[in-house]
Amino acid sequence: MSTAVAATEGVWTRVIGQRAVVEELRTAITDPTAMTHAWLFTGPPGSGRSVAARAFAAALQCPDGGDGTCHACRTVLAGTHADVTVIVPDGLSIGVAEARELVRVAGRSPSQGRWQMIIVEDADRMSESAANAVLKMIEEPPPRTVVMLCAPSLHPDDVPVTIRSRCRVVALRTPPAAAIAEVLVGDGVDPALAAWSAAASGGHVGRARRLARDEEARLARKAVLDVPLRLVSLGACMEAADDLVGSAKEETEAATEVLDGAETEALKNSLGVGARGPGVVAAARGSAGQLKELERRQKSRATRIGRDALDRALVDLAGLYRDAMVLAAMSSGGSPTADLPLNHPDRRADALELARRIGAEGALRRIDAILDCRTALEQNVKPQFALEALTVALRLPA
Repeated sequence: MSTAVAATEGVWTRVIGQRAVVEELRTAITDPTAMTHAWLFTGPPGSGRSVAARAFAAALQCPDGGDGTCHACRTVLAGTHADVTVIVPDGLSIGVAEARELVRVAGRSPSQGRWQMIIVEDADRMSESAANAVLKMIEEPPPRTVVMLCAPSLHPDDVPVTIRSRCRVVALRTPPAAAIAEVLVGDGVDPALAAWSAAASGGHVGRARRLARDEEARLARKAVLDVPLRLVSLGACMEAADDLVGSAKEETEAATEVLDGAETEALKNSLGVGARGPGVVAAARGSAGQLKELERRQKSRATRIGRDALDRALVDLAGLYRDAMVLAAMSSGGSPTADLPLNHPDRRADALELARRIGAEGALRRIDAILDCRTALEQNVKPQFALEALTVALRLPA
């Protein structure tokens, strides 16, 4: 993207492939009748829900509607603006204590900006009690306060109907691969790699960036997509399940090892654990409880990271079986398939082989099995058991 265009678009350059959404939000900034105190950003993973919310927050705080260069824009986008609070859950859920803290912050008058703003990423992770606390805040909004919730969909499992009905909904779509590739090229990625990463990302901007920059991410995706054609025996199914669970465990350990240690050490230092001197013992009293709470949060975060890694693998598998289903259906109907858009265009040969061996109906059954596995993981079924059951269900016919 050219410098001139970036300067013209300001904060909105971050919102990729969402022209209609950008226009809607810009109108709300300039037209008081289009503005409201509660917003709900929905869209599939990677569509940029939280990115759009942050850009909107920056534009609302900016005197020029989001030029991207002023102090307000820079601090909002950097996450350091005093009047913009962003909740990014790193555990399994957002509890009522966090929600009540949000309500307290929302009641304050803006100290620097034009609005007091609350952004909740992954609002679908709010517990029932947390959702009730947020609902009360939305029903009785403090003056000059804007609440932005981000969730995958409007389904009651993601957002309670009572909250949804009191918010203005902004629906984002999966950005086209061409738009993602353009952004990657602007980041300095080789055009060929950018095009491949965009096509392989499933419309997820963040994942496209990881695939473009990290060879380990590319190898991990390849290992997952190699699974379907490996499943020729019960032993192969068990081995594939072990590989998938092991890969998720390695990713979790890599992501949490350094972070957990730094957090624990920082808390111990703040509590005076191990220190000596008058009054230190009394000051450190009760530290065991705080350390235990930190350990609980870290365990919850690790579980979420592991689940997210497995879910990413399951989505990739479902995409490959979807490609096989479509190719099988098109072939049986005599329609050409050469230019058919696929979730994994680089694995067309694998999709064709699966289509030949299991047909459209077999592919559909396997997609259902993957969805059942995702549900089982969300219901706290042990990953090893869930993945073993899945790989057996995916086993190729003799």
